[in-house]
Amino acid sequence: MSGPSVEVVAGGVAARRAFLAILWRDIFVTGKELGYFLSQVTIQPLFMLLVFGKVLNAGGYVSDEYSRLFLPGVIALTAFVTALQTVALPLVMELSYTKEIEDRLLAPLPTYLVAVEKMVIAVLRSLVAAGLMFPVGALVLGSLPWHVERLPLLLVSLVLAGWIGAALGLALATTVPPAKVNMVFAMILTPIMFTGATQYPWQSLDSIAWFKVLTAINPLTYASEAVRGAMVPHVPHIPPWLCLLVLVGAGTALSAVGVRGFLRRTIH
Repeated sequence: MSGPSVEVVAGGVAARRAFLAILWRDIFVTGKELGYFLSQVTIQPLFMLLVFGKVLNAGGYVSDEYSRLFLPGVIALTAFVTALQTVALPLVMELSYTKEIEDRLLAPLPTYLVAVEKMVIAVLRSLVAAGLMFPVGALVLGSLPWHVERLPLLLVSLVLAGWIGAALGLALATTVPPAKVNMVFAMILTPIMFTGATQYPWQSLDSIAWFKVLTAINPLTYASEAVRGAMVPHVPHIPPWLCLLVLVGAGTALSAVGVRGFLRRTIH
């Protein structure tokens, strides 16, 4: 084997080891802060389930059927928001104030992989948060819709929901000025949450055509509908293949924007 080839292989091994080392460090930190992390990611979805699925149901304002179709939307939202929060605000701090990102940039791996690792750990954390919502949902609602044969679709849907959340967080953190990030997050996150088909099936919006179109623009809609199709397939939903296709496309586009922004912010 020639000299340059040996160097390329050695560089690839070093980059892989560095990537895994950084990833393991983030997993270890998450484990040390597990109680704080779990409380942070479960408070909002827990109260959403409690109010919309339990309290309103007990008052006769919604049916048991609504509670069952609402749960998949909450699970998808949990995966999306957890990944978004894992990347966005911490990265803003690391790039602008604490400068902690510089330690990672010194690792022997390409700069873009530092951004990729941020998204990978965000997806892993989002899966933990979404997984926790299954027993929480069963506890609050008293039952859990489940179809073993659709488990692969459910898992893929949650991974993609975490991916688009992480990619959006990376894109926002690297393109929005630090002084305006809180304002931008408030302006973006709330509309995304309420137009993401988490509280309702997309096909139920036929009588509100303009809102149905607005909802179709939101990638969270396809995550909610994919999870809903896996958990309550009898409820009308967007075909899973279309949901997965849109999620892959949105994740790819947002990741490209985020990685490009990360390189622009870190390479001087």
